[in-house]
Amino acid sequence: MPTVQSNGITLAYTDSGEGRPVVLIHGWPLSGASWSEQVPALVDAGFRAIAYDRRGFGESDKPDTGYDYDTLAADLAGLLEELDLRDVTLVGFSMGGGEVARYLGTPALRESGRIRSAVFAAAVPPYLLKSDDNPDGGLSAEDVEGMVQGVTDDREGFLDGFTTDFFSVDGEIKVSEEQRQQALELEKPAVPAALAGCIRAFALTDFRADLAAIDVPTLVLHGDGDATVPAAVSGERTAEAVEGAEKVIVAGAPHGFNVSHASEFNAALLDFLQR
Repeated sequence: MPTVQSNGITLAYTDSGEGRPVVLIHGWPLSGASWSEQVPALVDAGFRAIAYDRRGFGESDKPDTGYDYDTLAADLAGLLEELDLRDVTLVGFSMGGGEVARYLGTPALRESGRIRSAVFAAAVPPYLLKSDDNPDGGLSAEDVEGMVQGVTDDREGFLDGFTTDFFSVDGEIKVSEEQRQQALELEKPAVPAALAGCIRAFALTDFRADLAAIDVPTLVLHGDGDATVPAAVSGERTAEAVEGAEKVIVAGAPHGFNVSHASEFNAALLDFLQR
């Protein structure tokens, strides 16, 4: 697996196909390999698909620190610069949507001119924490600390349950057991600092100002059965916050709909990319 030096660490990535680049940013607690249903479709459609492992996950470096979105966006920026990618579409799934928002919300990064368009897929923006100024958030402070405690005290049990919910709608799992086990395997390399740090990052970071600054064509893609990051909490609000954003809601789809509903996910993504 090739690597690139970015923001003081080594990031592992895959680089498939030729054409306009599409950079795929994975969700928690997975790795770039979680895009296995999308990469072939992108390559077949004439795009260059680049999927990297976030710091702390997969085959990338695993430092003890840096699990905040300013740092994670700088990691992404370093990857784009080192590979000299231009006319890029950023696709962020779940917590990966946070890197997309923070990159495009940071003037010094946004003004690099490297980004053509953006996709938020089952993504965490605009702001998950429920608070007085964000009553429509989906998680209380107690929920967040409960997740951190769960992954700290009983990592295996917590991730087993989380991964089941990740692929389920109303208690019905929408993928095969083999696919669920594949996801669990992708989670194994994640280090404790990354697991806990990223929970706090994706749950406690306010992206509302970032979304307001986005000035590139944007697609919001979400499943209407997502119980992990509900569309009403995130996708619907992101589509309203980004001027001119397109929205596609996939019926009966859970959080992990890039796997469970790959054909619908890919069709919406490719339709957006090809326009």
